[in-house]
Amino acid sequence: MQVLLIYFLFPLLNFFGAKDSGLCNQTNTSFNTGEKINYTIYYNVVGLYVNAGSAEFATTASNWNGADAYTFTATGKSNFKYDWIFKVRDKYESVVDSKTLLPYQFTRQINEGKFHQKESISFNQKGRSVTTSTAPGVFKTADCTYDVISAIYAARNINYANCQMNDKIYLNFFLDKELFPSYFKYLGKSVITTRYGKFKVIKLAPLLVKGAIFDGGEKMIVWVTDDENHIPVRIETPIIVGSIKVDMVGYQNLRYPLTSLIELMNPPE
Repeated sequence: MQVLLIYFLFPLLNFFGAKDSGLCNQTNTSFNTGEKINYTIYYNVVGLYVNAGSAEFATTASNWNGADAYTFTATGKSNFKYDWIFKVRDKYESVVDSKTLLPYQFTRQINEGKFHQKESISFNQKGRSVTTSTAPGVFKTADCTYDVISAIYAARNINYANCQMNDKIYLNFFLDKELFPSYFKYLGKSVITTRYGKFKVIKLAPLLVKGAIFDGGEKMIVWVTDDENHIPVRIETPIIVGSIKVDMVGYQNLRYPLTSLIELMNPPE
């Protein structure tokens, strides 16, 4: 679940309106404080999707050393029906500058089966470095380095109007004591139907880092709302064994009306 939630967060990174650009210093025009978005995570191994867990993203106003800030919180948990097999209760939190949306601090609390870990990462954006509670020393980063959560919220503010098919947007994010240069690709617009409803969407493909769960490459597909909120409504990706689907199932306090919603379906699980 830890790896799943991380890659659930990462693909929501958006686009600048120019070919092969980068993500940096975004101004918030897409979300409100008090916003909450809920998701259900499905796992498919034999052709049938099973409700494996859920995730929630929340935004609050905060303060960092006297400066106005936002706190973004993401939580993930396994379905209680399967807790006896492998119980997951994860929490990720990013505190960011309210003007640039660049992170001051990223924390995560991982509780997965018998594995438990807490980590705090402090960002020095001017010095292009970070320190982490789980390792000594200072780690070098790059200009405009994000954590996986702050990158999502920064990316929601991008204007898609000038994007061309297969445009790539590059970014840097820091995780697990490493700086990851990566990109994601714009794949156009379409209409999809989820358990929640029928949506006008923008289609994205992030470059995944190869690991124990994912093969790497551009196999994951993400659909975000084609409106000013730019929230993800579906993510699909193959994994080493089976596949994963993540669907938006509820929201509160969006900044704008969800104009991308064409038709509301039956209430989700």
